[in-house]
Formats: sequence, C-alpha cells, structure tokens
Amino acid sequence: MSYTRETDHGTPPAIATGKSVTLTIDGQPVTMPEGTSIMRAASLTGCSIPKLCATDNVESFGSCRLCLVEVEGRGGYPASCTTPIAEGMVVRTQSERLKQLRRGVMELYISDHPLDCLTCPANGDCELQEQAGAVGLRDVRYGYDGATNMGQAKDQSNPYFDFDPSKCIVCSRCVRACDEVQGTFALTIEGRGFDSKVAPSQGQDFLSSECVSCGACVQACPTATLTEKKVVEVGTPDRAVVTTCAYCGVGCTFRAEMRGEELVRMVPWKDGKANRGHSCVKGRFAWGYAQHRDRILNPMIRASVDEPWREVSWEEAIAHTASEFRRIQAKYGTRSIGGITSSRCTNEETFLVQKLIRQGFGNNNVDTCARVCHSPTGYGLKTTFGTSAGTQDFDSVMQADVILVIGANPTDGHPVFASRMKKRLRQGAKLIVIDPRRIDLVKSPHVEADHHLPLRPGTNVAMLTALAHVIVTEKLYDEAFIRERCDWDEFAEWADFVAEPQRSPEAVEPLTGVSAEEVRMAARLYATGGDAAIYYGLGVTEHSQGSSTVMAIANLAMATGNIGREGVGVNPLRGQNNVQGACDMGSFPHELSGYRHVSDDAARGQFEQAWGVTLDAEPGLRIPNMLDAATDGTFKGIFIQGEDILQSDPNTHHVAAGLAAMECVVVQDLFLNETANYAHVFLPGSTFLEKDGTFTNAERRIQRVRKVMAPLNGFEDWEIVQLVAQAMGLGWSYAHPSEIMDEIAALTPTFAGVHYDRLEEEGSLQWPANDAAPDGTPTMHIDGFVRGKGKFVVTDYVPTDEKTGPRFPLLLTTGRILSQYNVGAQTRRTANEAWHAEDRLEIHPTDAENRGINDGDWVSLKSRAGETSLRALITERVAPGVVYTTFHHPDTQANVITTDYSDWATNCPEYKVTAVQVMRSNGPSDWQRDYASQARQSRRIAPLEAAE
Repeated sequence: MSYTRETDHGTPPAIATGKSVTLTIDGQPVTMPEGTSIMRAASLTGCSIPKLCATDNVESFGSCRLCLVEVEGRGGYPASCTTPIAEGMVVRTQSERLKQLRRGVMELYISDHPLDCLTCPANGDCELQEQAGAVGLRDVRYGYDGATNMGQAKDQSNPYFDFDPSKCIVCSRCVRACDEVQGTFALTIEGRGFDSKVAPSQGQDFLSSECVSCGACVQACPTATLTEKKVVEVGTPDRAVVTTCAYCGVGCTFRAEMRGEELVRMVPWKDGKANRGHSCVKGRFAWGYAQHRDRILNPMIRASVDEPWREVSWEEAIAHTASEFRRIQAKYGTRSIGGITSSRCTNEETFLVQKLIRQGFGNNNVDTCARVCHSPTGYGLKTTFGTSAGTQDFDSVMQADVILVIGANPTDGHPVFASRMKKRLRQGAKLIVIDPRRIDLVKSPHVEADHHLPLRPGTNVAMLTALAHVIVTEKLYDEAFIRERCDWDEFAEWADFVAEPQRSPEAVEPLTGVSAEEVRMAARLYATGGDAAIYYGLGVTEHSQGSSTVMAIANLAMATGNIGREGVGVNPLRGQNNVQGACDMGSFPHELSGYRHVSDDAARGQFEQAWGVTLDAEPGLRIPNMLDAATDGTFKGIFIQGEDILQSDPNTHHVAAGLAAMECVVVQDLFLNETANYAHVFLPGSTFLEKDGTFTNAERRIQRVRKVMAPLNGFEDWEIVQLVAQAMGLGWSYAHPSEIMDEIAALTPTFAGVHYDRLEEEGSLQWPANDAAPDGTPTMHIDGFVRGKGKFVVTDYVPTDEKTGPRFPLLLTTGRILSQYNVGAQTRRTANEAWHAEDRLEIHPTDAENRGINDGDWVSLKSRAGETSLRALITERVAPGVVYTTFHHPDTQANVITTDYSDWATNCPEYKVTAVQVMRSNGPSDWQRDYASQARQSRRIAPLEAAE
C-alpha cells in the first residue's frame, strides 16, 4: 500500500455506555457515543480540528490551545479535545475569531522552533509543519532576539532514536505516552514556564534512564524532537504494509513502513487487536537482524562436521537432502528419521513440516519447542477444561478486579501485555505475584503487589494446594457455579484432599518458605476480590510437576467460578511468536492438528484421505527420545526448522552427543546457530519480513503475516519445505500460503472458518472459528466447558528429584530479559546488545558474601549435569539460596547446567529447578573455551576461505 499516516482522531474512544448523543458540527447533524470529545466526533465525520497536544493514544490534555472551537450558548472558546459532546450542542470549528486565535498560538510555537524544515528528518511527516499550514500561518511577528530553547545539545545515547530538545514544543505527548501507554513513568517535564523541558529520569540521558525504549514517546512526538535514527539515515517512508511481529506470544501488529525495498521503521498499528497501538523495544526497533551480515543466504552442505561448509545451488542442496533421508530410511528403517517444527515460523510452514514427516517420512517423529516450554498447558487445560489453550483475550485484563501472576515475568517476557496489565492495576485492580524473584511487578512506579509469595523453586503445587485449602476450609468457593458447570463428585473428592491438615499454609510453609498468613490473605483476596484472572508462564510449566501445576491453577479458577466471562480465566503467556500455532498445527508426535490423537481412527482417516497415504497410528519420538535413539544408533537423520536445540534444550552435552551420532542433520534457519555446528546441510531461511502466512498468539488470535520485501535467500520457508517434499516424491503444488491455510481449515475443526479473505476482512480471528463460532471466540467456556463438565483433578505435591545438598546447596532458576529474545539469535544481532551484552548470574548478597564473591566477579556455576562460568550480579531480587540467570548468549551455555528431569506427563524439561554450587573463578571455563574454538572451526565456509 502507498504511505499514509494513520488517522489520529485526537482523543481515545469514549467508555461505552450504550447511549448516543446527537449534535451539530459545522451545520451537519452528527450522532456519536456519549462521552465522545468534540474533537473526535468532528474527526470521525471528516472534519479536522487543528491540534498539537492531542493524540488518540493518550487521554486528552488541553494544553496547546490550538483546538479551540465555538459552542453556541457558551462563552469563551473551549478546547475541543477536553469538551465532551452533549445533546443538541451546536459547534463551529471555523470562524474568523478562531482563525486569529489559532494563528496567534501557532506563532508562539514557531517563534521558539528552528526553521530548518528542508533539512529536518521529519520534513513532510511533521505535525507542527502540517498544523502551521492548517491554521494559515504565513509569517511570525516575533523575532529570535530574545531567549529561546534552540541550540540545545542532542541526546543520541539511545541506539534507536535521537532526542533533540531544541525542537521540543513541550506538548507533553511523550510524557503522557510513557505514563499512560507504557506505564514506566521514565519521562517528566522539568522546570517551569519558559524553562520547562522534557527530561528522562532526573536529567539522565535516555540510555542510562529508566526508559525501556518501547517507542511510545517516539510515536507520540509531533515534531522531530524524538526521531528514529533510521529515518534520519534513509528518509521518510513512501509505502507501508501491515504485518505481525515475530517475537513474543503477544502478537503485536505493525505497519512496516518502507522506502523502496528498505525498511525504515516499524510502527505499532492502532487497529491491532493484540497490542492496541503499542509496542516494545524488540518489535519496534530490533528488526535489523533481517539484513545482518551473519545471515546465510546460500545453501551449504558438507560430508562431515569436521569439514568446512561448501556453498551449493538450491537444486543440489534439496536433491542431497532428499537423497540422504531416503538412504538412511533404506538402511535403518522408516522410523530412523524425524523432524522439529519451529515456533518462530508461520502456521502454514509448521503444518507443512509435520505433514512432510507424516506423509513423506512415514512416521510421527515430529516435535517442537512448544513442547519444551508449554506442553503442560496443553495437557493440563485439555484435561480440566477440554481445550489446550488460554481462555481469554488480552483486553479481558481490563475487566479484572484481582490479577494473580504465577511463574511469569510479563514486563520482560510480554511487555506490551504487561503495560495493559499495569494500567488496570493503576485503576485499582489488586495483584498477587507468586514467583521466587522480586520481579518488576512486585514493586514499580505506581504498581505494587498486594501479596508477593516468593516460594522456593519447585514448590508450585504445594503453594497452589495451600491456597485451595484456605478457599475450601473457609467455604470461599462458588458452590452454584461448581454444581452447574463441574462434576460435583470430583469437586468433593478434590475438596476433601486439599482440606487435609497437611496441606494447610502452616503445614507447607517449611516447603515453600512463604509465610502462612500471607498465603491465607492471598487466597482470600483471589476468592472474594471480584473477577479474578490468572496469568502464568514458564515458571509454571518447566517443572517436573508442570502439568500438575496447570491443573491446580484450573482447579482454583473452577472452584471460585472465575471462568467463562471477561475479567477472569486461566491465561498462559506463550513465549515465542507462534508457540500456540505450532501446537495447533500438529507438531507433537502423538497429535494431529487440532489436538486429536494419532490413534483416533476417524481423525487419522481424514488426513489419510486428504494426503493419499496410510498414516502411522503409533506416536512418534519426542526430541529427547530422538537424541536417546541417536546415541543408541537407531535414529540417524533429522530436519530442524528454525530451532536451536543445542542452546535451548536441557543438558547440552546430551544434545550434542545425539546430534553428533546422526548421519544427516538438516538445519533450516537464518544464521549458523549452535545446532548448525553439528549439521550436514544448511538451508537458509527467510525472516517474517520476507514471507506471507499467519501466526497464532497467546490469546488464540490468528493474524496475517505479510511479505514486506523479497526473500534475500530466494525462497520463503514454506517454499523450501515444499521443494524437499517434491524431491522426496510428494506431489505438493501450493502456490501461496492461503492454499495451505485452506487445507488446515479443512482438516482442523477449530480452524474451519479461517480463510485469508476472512482475516483480511476481520483483521484477525480467535479460534475456535467455525460454524458454531463464525466470528471466532474471544472468551472460552462461556456457557459450558468444551469437555462438558469441568474436571477437578487431585494434584498431590511430589518433590522434584533434583535435590540440594552439601555439594550443590543452591537452586538455579532461569528466565528472560526484556531486551533479548529466547536464544538471542535475532536480538544479539541488533543494537539491543546495549542493554544486555552478556548473561549474568543473580545471587543474593548473603550467598555472595559467604563465597567471597563481589559484583562483577567471574563465578563458576556447577550442577550434576555440567559446569559453566559467567559474571555475578549481586541483588536482592533473588532470595537467599536461589540464583538466577538468563539463557540468551551461547557463550554462557546455561543449559549445560540443566538436567534431564522433566514433567511427568509431557517430558517438558525442568529448566526452573537445578541444584548448583557457585564459586569464584578466573573467567570462562575450559569447556567454554573449547566449545568456542570448535564452533569457529565448524562454521568455516570453503568459498570464503578460497577467496582469502
């Protein structure tokens, strides 16, 4: 599409009351919702009132005095942005007097503003310039001889945008956006009168301040005061394409604004139903990896991982891949190969990979990182509710009275949703945080948890059972809801179980380390505080009792009646952009798309008829089983799309051994990642900017991904998979991802109503979208659970096999940080490195002092599985006895430490509980140095060496 700025109606929509008001604006009758501002009402009818301080992303402010109007029967000239419409009101937006007033106001602004429009980076995209023309300003009567704010030094500290205070008109839009939209409160107006100016965090520069670089201030700025460096470098865009972010599970929609084939900026789309016009530092700015010099753009093969890579044609790479897979199966059997789908690729690409494995390889040896992080969600919620996904949309949080966050860090992992959550908390909702760390939500500007339960890692089930004990023994449960919606006998059995004295908060306090009284108060608040919603993350699922914890959460929600309406529910915060979609598409070895077991004859029959083959009715191998079979000599080949299992999966040494034992490892990715060190074929992938398709976010929202530029490697990822399938004798002939989605819809009941024309028309759809729910399903289980009656499940606490002791006295837990993403392959190749250039080990001052560790010291981190080294960060965010690190940097290889323990139901690794010892060290371990050397050796590319 050609470039046009999104329409800005000046003020947000009115809070819905169901009532309408009729008035007259410039002689035209207008009917609008009650509470709408005059400015918005005029804009919606095509009448543009001049404005500078007003923008519809933040509340009206009324400071610029440019939007004055005349209202019949009222004295003075009210600001249209702060004046609500009224029945029978007669408004004039133009008159001679209004023209004079507006020009006078504009003269004052221009008299303290540089007149360098021709060389200004915002030239042609500047609201001040635009509004000066709109009010008819032709000259300025005031000279520049007096004091001005021009000539102030630029702040260029932020890697993504510049701050030029000499161009600031002190409209406060950036300050209000930081407060109201982002909720960080990092900006303020400093000084008074003529000396007032915008300042970040007590006079610090932007990089050093509390600013999280979400871009809300840049988007709100009407001048060139806050400008993306890329706009300065390239110029203003000339076209825009709406697409979906490829980072976390929030699924923000952006306008990719282009100049020719070059991406200039990503601007959050105000019509995006997941993000509502907001963004984070990753989605807004960290897309430079798409053109990074490290990207591999030509296919490569090698006979042995000891050899350098050899660049080949696509034809040779595809033919070699198919030939190797056929050779291995002929020698070792049908089940000797398999594959891994990607939670970063589209639904269509993921669907094709599992189809390739089932139809082409003839087995069910398919797995995905979605199992490695959220498979307990699928198992637990399907068991209790009947469907393997969260119950609400993100907007629902604005109706919650009580918010319980367990095992999640939304401000770092899902920042755009966290901003909306914080807005609701500032409006008065209550907050309970269950987490070993003191995450930002526990206390940050204008947000403080009512109860923080800093439990010992691995005791989630004991904690949730203690909460249930209080609810049951104090009769705080919703009996009417339970009798109507759930199986009463199962509830009674569960209630008897949780009511036993050994499950009281007092009895489990020695296990969890949390005050019994605090647990009791939190339970009462959740049960009686109004509409209560639970949000959880990997701190719930990545445990040996992950599935039990999910079911325990579901038990709490059902017991209190907090299911089936807005403001309540059980909501998993998915990690990667398409974790939900990867699960939906049949990426598990035991399930076809739509979560139907491969042993289900009717479901399997549908696929057999559509694909013209007989499918295996036996579940295949999960990733750890594939690796075990590889070391045993029975599994010899694997196709890995968009996953770096060597860095992301537990027990790195075991992963390396399994990959090394295979005869053909095929990696399809953007970069030579850690897994590619063991690959024999590398197929260069395409970024989200170079493809069409769909992602499904954490709220089950299916959204379009649109091609912004041609793939630098020559193919979209789905086309590469199709080439492999064709080389293996499969008659695939898809011409566009929309045809793949049509096949998905035909074979997957929850996607039956999902087609590209509907997505273009609606913007997005939340599954189930079918004949029963043609417009999708924002809220699940409204009239009844998908499974019929809600199922209460007894969840007994079973301590993890991973125990602390004299050798390993501390507990390690892991997580993410705002600026980096997953294994860091994308974000480490952007300027986000400015905020997090290395993984650090958080350790409590007491534990550090006992070991003679100072802040910044190198320390060894050792477990029963392995050892690595990294630098210490002494902080009280972790409790004594607990240490914490991120896993974004391969130099650290944090998963060398994690063990093979996993969830009892799904094999989801127990990343969050590892017994460790921490001691001072002299720098990286010998293993890290050896690994780095081997990685460099493995990444040699023959043509480059020949050229040298």
